[in-house]
Amino acid sequence: MATKEASVTELADKFRDSNASLLTEYRGLTVAQLKQLRTNIGEHATYAVVKNTLTKIAANQAGISSFDEELAGPSAIAFVHGDTVAVAKALRDFAKTNPLLVVKSGYFDGAPLSAAEVGKLADLESREVLLAKAAGAFKATLFRAAYTINAPLSQAVRTVDALREKQESAA
Repeated sequence: MATKEASVTELADKFRDSNASLLTEYRGLTVAQLKQLRTNIGEHATYAVVKNTLTKIAANQAGISSFDEELAGPSAIAFVHGDTVAVAKALRDFAKTNPLLVVKSGYFDGAPLSAAEVGKLADLESREVLLAKAAGAFKATLFRAAYTINAPLSQAVRTVDALREKQESAA
């Protein structure tokens, strides 16, 4: 009994400490395949095979009730502590080559996610790419602003030079 309570407490803490939780079914995957999956997502998440009843209790303790209906069959959860998009991509890519892995649902940023929404999350570009694009757009905007400010000054200088040359040649 104490072991179950400890397991529930540990799982509830994992739910609370995670950026996101992605629920999967792994029926039919080998130990080697699960190890490969853990390696693929290890930088951003931990992947834990869980007991459904204990997980339901722990998730509810952490304020997550969206997994209640999905906790059936052999379940495992990716507890994301890094980039959620990268983990969603890794799960999607792994499921392409290992169709026995099924992403059932998720919980991200205080909201439940359907399997389709987890798929949409996987389609997003990584945080680094989005930041790079934002920085590029910001730099381009600054360049355009600087050009817009400098253009009238440059034109004024060229006009004054042209007038000076005209006066010198007339004199």
